[in-house]
Amino acid sequence: MKLFTTKQIAELDKYTIAYEPITDIDLMERASMQITNWLVQEFSTEQKMLFFVGPGNNGGDALAIARQMAELDYQCKVYLLDFGKGLKGSPATNWHRLKEQSKVELFRLTSIADFPEINKNDIILDGLFGSGLTRPLEGLPAEIVRQINQHLNVLVAIDMPSGLMGEDNTSNNAENIIRADYTLTFQVPKVSFLFAENNEYVGEWEVLPIGLHPEGIEQIQSPCALLDEDDIQQRIHERGKFAHKGTFGHALLIAGSYGKMGAAVLASKACLRAGVGLLTSHVPHMGYSIMQTAVPEAMASIDRHDSMFTEFPELEPFSAIAVGPGLDKKPNSQKAFLELLEKSKVPLVIDADALNILAENKEWLNKLPEGSILTPHPGEFKRLVGDTENSFQAVQKQLEFSKKYNCILVLKGAHTTISTPQGNLFFNSTGNPGMATAGSGDVLTGIVLGLLAQDMSSEDAAIVGVYLHGLAGDLAAGEKSEFSLVAGDIINFMGKAFKTIGS
Repeated sequence: MKLFTTKQIAELDKYTIAYEPITDIDLMERASMQITNWLVQEFSTEQKMLFFVGPGNNGGDALAIARQMAELDYQCKVYLLDFGKGLKGSPATNWHRLKEQSKVELFRLTSIADFPEINKNDIILDGLFGSGLTRPLEGLPAEIVRQINQHLNVLVAIDMPSGLMGEDNTSNNAENIIRADYTLTFQVPKVSFLFAENNEYVGEWEVLPIGLHPEGIEQIQSPCALLDEDDIQQRIHERGKFAHKGTFGHALLIAGSYGKMGAAVLASKACLRAGVGLLTSHVPHMGYSIMQTAVPEAMASIDRHDSMFTEFPELEPFSAIAVGPGLDKKPNSQKAFLELLEKSKVPLVIDADALNILAENKEWLNKLPEGSILTPHPGEFKRLVGDTENSFQAVQKQLEFSKKYNCILVLKGAHTTISTPQGNLFFNSTGNPGMATAGSGDVLTGIVLGLLAQDMSSEDAAIVGVYLHGLAGDLAAGEKSEFSLVAGDIINFMGKAFKTIGS
């Protein structure tokens, strides 16, 4: 699913109006009916609906919804933010229609003294400002937002919470943003919905289709996308009838150290579940019996050092290499890692302590093999690129990093982001809080390695790996709960994840 800036969404509206063709007021009616249908399913006619309405198109949507709800016997009150300039265009038309209908009480807010009393069972609907804001709210609109936020009522934002901007909220004023329980957005989610710091404003969000013109969606270019099942299906290779284990690649995993062999075991199992033909796991000498016992399907390459990574096998047989889970950062391991960077002719999947080694030796980043995939969590990312104020700034630095070092960067989180050297940014749509558990990242490394070894492009391996990792976590949580989820459950549900997307 393409993600668009708020300016591009406005362009899509105009394109739809011009080429469907449809009038602005009829498009507003169609969009409003989607929200009305949602509200009817969620709330009873016993609950009053209080609409706070601005003078723009977001307010026009709210006015249309109020009229539609009143026709369905809901008690509705409208509070129009009045700057003394009068309404224009479609909002004015919808205000006139409400007057003619005579079923909705209409009020004007000219100062904060006009703010109404709100009963605890009332439903508040925010239609003050939509996606067109370019600066923080101030004055009377900000006062109204702060007053609304003081109430504990269920709060539904129409299209997006008033005060929140569609992308960059770095300079915004957090006190002057609606804190919604639900956000019902049109056609596509806004990019800012996918950032952790905005969750308190957006609440649970749902995308409602309003029939924006498909040719317009196709023509308007965007570097951002939200991953969905169709996209993943297209990136997975079909398996031929006469394929054999040599067809599906030979992966090398370098992982484990004294006390951290679990990371090597988890990554190895995940790599195999991702469908790799052959896996060699290079582990310290003390980890040999652990690996051979816990993962009999993997071949073991044994380091001469008893407890750490200091060397690696001949690289020629391997179609992809991963390094980092449970590795530690001892000087001998750093030396061996540098040699690996210099000698590898295939992309590397770099995670955990290998990332921390890079953060301490940033000049080594220029040695990354082309197409390498880095998978930091936020702490590791911060050590690589420095501090950022918020998620928007983080993804900007992420994109710069991918371009500078010609690599794929996977920044792990609730909506894991995958950046490419070409400037594309993909947001993941699978996963759940139960996956915030020890070893989950090691599992992701193994999955991505297994896919990369099967002759997938680096971009595809990262995208498919992240999506399947989250989907397996969702399936596991559905059966075992988020609270009791462990990393091994993600591995065990990889088969169901593949079946879910038809592979």
